[in-house]
Amino acid sequence: MALKIRLARRGRRKMAIYDVVIADARAPRDGRFIEKIGSYNPNTDPATITINNDRALKWLMNGAQPTDTVKAMLSYRGVMLKKHLQIGVVKGAITQEQADEKFQAWLDSKEKSIASKVDKIQSARDSAKKAALEAEAAKNQARLDAIKKREEEAIAAVAAAEAEAKAAEAPQEEAPAESEGEDAPASDAAASDEEKA
Repeated sequence: MALKIRLARRGRRKMAIYDVVIADARAPRDGRFIEKIGSYNPNTDPATITINNDRALKWLMNGAQPTDTVKAMLSYRGVMLKKHLQIGVVKGAITQEQADEKFQAWLDSKEKSIASKVDKIQSARDSAKKAALEAEAAKNQARLDAIKKREEEAIAAVAAAEAEAKAAEAPQEEAPAESEGEDAPASDAAASDEEKA
């Protein structure tokens, strides 16, 4: 029986999650499997890969063949390197302690690179959020300035209308005073006529 380490799809449409399973090569993709050794979620950033490394190594050493995608995931998790080192130990090329030291050094560097990638993604998200907030604040300020300008223009228009109304009322008030002034010279003229007579 040819064994494969492959992905079995599950999850809803357009949000797939995959199980990493050991299955017979003749079994359908989502059909029978022997053992589930992990899961893969490509919907997160970075993608979430959870694999039981010991079980995966055991199946690899027993001859199970991973698909290309699963092989890449196992390499990412260090299982393929561990298999390579274990084959070296079995052949006598290196000791188990040397293999463990090499694997631990690789694991430390991998964890640092993953942490730096996560930090970079988080800082990019934070900077994008900050830029969006600044843009929103600038937009709100521009809107407030426009509202304030419209209010000032409205106040200026009301003040101008009041001034025009006062200016229109002032000639009407002065007009009766002028008519009284015209009466006064007429009475003076009448008085002078009386004196002559």
